Amino acid sequence: MKLHIRTMTPRDYVAVTKLWHATPGMGLHAADDSRAGILRFLRRNPRMSFVAFDGVQLVGAVLCGHDGRRGTLHHLAVARTHLRRGLGAALVARCLRVLARQHIQKCNIFVYRANTSGQAFWLHTGWSARDDLRVLQKPAAGPARPCRAC
Repeated sequence: MKLHIRTMTPRDYVAVTKLWHATPGMGLHAADDSRAGILRFLRRNPRMSFVAFDGVQLVGAVLCGHDGRRGTLHHLAVARTHLRRGLGAALVARCLRVLARQHIQKCNIFVYRANTSGQAFWLHTGWSARDDLRVLQKPAAGPARPCRAC
């Protein structure tokens, strides 16, 4: 296996989304994971997301960013042909080094409850489950609730 990991660029979008669509347990959102959405993420978090190639074939990808306080990884994917070879761990390690250089002390991930293989990977590579937290979400463009105190 002749692997090469490099920074993700906009020209990787088509190959990366093809890999994501082929990855079980991957949750994709039409707007957020559109070309415009991913390019916005890459611009906001320059040189933090990575792709892996075996020769010319894309075999791994991960989005990495931060809000100035906590890092977040999104959409780690490795081609089925390259699973269990350390590629996912290598992509994550690259992200954690980039975050550390920007003084980000902790990194979060989101894993679907039903994605047991994804959970096994993260736990096996040293991540801890936080049972004391719950993710809540709301569309930013949704209707605002009136403020009764205003």
